[in-house]
Amino acid sequence: MSIRAIAFFFLAATPVTAADKPNIVYVLCDDLGYGDVKCFNPEGKIATPNMDRLAKAGMMFTDAHSSSAVCSPTRYGIMTGRYNWRSRLKSGVLGGYSPRLIEQDRLTVPAFLKQHGYRTAAIGKWHLGMDMPLKEGGIAKDYPDQWKVDYAKPIANGSNAVGFDYYFGISASLDMPPYVFIENDRFAGIPTVDKTWIRKGPATEDFEALDVLPALTKKAVAFISEYGPKAKEGKPFFLYLPLNSPHTPILPTKDWQGKSSLTPYGDFVMQTDETIGKVLDALEKAGVADNTLVIMTSDNGFSPAADLSAHLKLGHNPNFKFRGHKADIYDGGHHIPFIARWPGKVKAGTTSDQIICLTDLFATIADILGEKLPDYAAEDSVSILSALLGMAERPLREAIVHHSINGSFAIRQDKWKLELCPGSGGWSSPRPGKENASKLPPIQLYDMTSDLAEKVNVQDKETETVDKLTKLLERYVADGRSTPGKPQPNTGNVDIWKAGKEAMVAPKK
Repeated sequence: MSIRAIAFFFLAATPVTAADKPNIVYVLCDDLGYGDVKCFNPEGKIATPNMDRLAKAGMMFTDAHSSSAVCSPTRYGIMTGRYNWRSRLKSGVLGGYSPRLIEQDRLTVPAFLKQHGYRTAAIGKWHLGMDMPLKEGGIAKDYPDQWKVDYAKPIANGSNAVGFDYYFGISASLDMPPYVFIENDRFAGIPTVDKTWIRKGPATEDFEALDVLPALTKKAVAFISEYGPKAKEGKPFFLYLPLNSPHTPILPTKDWQGKSSLTPYGDFVMQTDETIGKVLDALEKAGVADNTLVIMTSDNGFSPAADLSAHLKLGHNPNFKFRGHKADIYDGGHHIPFIARWPGKVKAGTTSDQIICLTDLFATIADILGEKLPDYAAEDSVSILSALLGMAERPLREAIVHHSINGSFAIRQDKWKLELCPGSGGWSSPRPGKENASKLPPIQLYDMTSDLAEKVNVQDKETETVDKLTKLLERYVADGRSTPGKPQPNTGNVDIWKAGKEAMVAPKK
């Protein structure tokens, strides 16, 4: 048995002491494309020195996927280890006023870590709903009369209610009101004016979208500075840092404007990279870098709202070689950059081609701590610890399920990817419900080893594969889980064919 194998066996089989528990920093970029990160796309035109620095000291995963091609659903999967389509949100995303999405009795990553002695903090874009009080009583729904919200009262069922000791950030995307910071269960100010960043809504007079990324960065660095020393005394921390960037509105600060020599989006990616650098520097300064697992990834693919054609003309493809982009069932919607650094555990400068999903955080953490998760939690989470330690000799996942903005499904197993819709399921052509999609075969099957760009649909030639993958997906739905364990209920009915059938209907002329 090799030294690394012995180390892995010891780590997995021995209870982890407080001093051995790693701190965990999870940086979730917003709409960052796989091709935007230089170490993943050497032909890319945007400099990302700090992401590259992280990769040189850790492991790059080249086949990592978000559980959804859009924001809220992916965040649900990260926090719960459960596919988003099992929740009440079967398509689309939440708004800035939407009620809590995570079910009341559901175990989450931060709640689990709190049970094991961790200090937990979320700093950034929440976008998982929270119950905002109305002046006349009750709570706001997805799209309320925004001025009827009582901004002076406490917010219920936000991030603190699912296991975070501390929260600072914004309720949803930066183009979704309310435009006011939230700290723990309180608005940091009372909106008195309307402001517009794509969408119009209530804002405090001093709130400016340009200031959000710097504010989140400052709070994250302050948290590490305060709790780093305590971590060295046996009180580890978990910092979940879901950034607002480089999602629209694309607003790099003055110091970064023009730095990419590309577009404002390129500048915003570089500013996002700077934030990651400041987090890494804070870990070093606090003396906890050597016992901290840092993960950097993105919630979905590049958004076309950032002007894909302009970037392509300049020789930069944010989607790398993948078809489609954010919102799509194609890989451009959910194939994302993923880097993990853990000194002394993850070998520096390595790469893994394991197919992984952002839902896998929960099982991985449990594995690191040597704990078994209950059957009612993390139903779609698979530990990637053996891959991190360089010990994975076989595929860790039986299969992975993908989901698009309109609720279309796909399932990937080894080289095969089956898509249960005729087009993109999202925003790229062929769009759902458009005439060009309605004339296509109702399903798609691609060989992802020879056809990464998903150009040749072979569903009519590989009928056995189509049948096999369809039955596997149906089992995952029926069992309420895709991992071994007792079957669990889904939240509401799950119809894997619904969105695909709707996409077959051409609009009336």
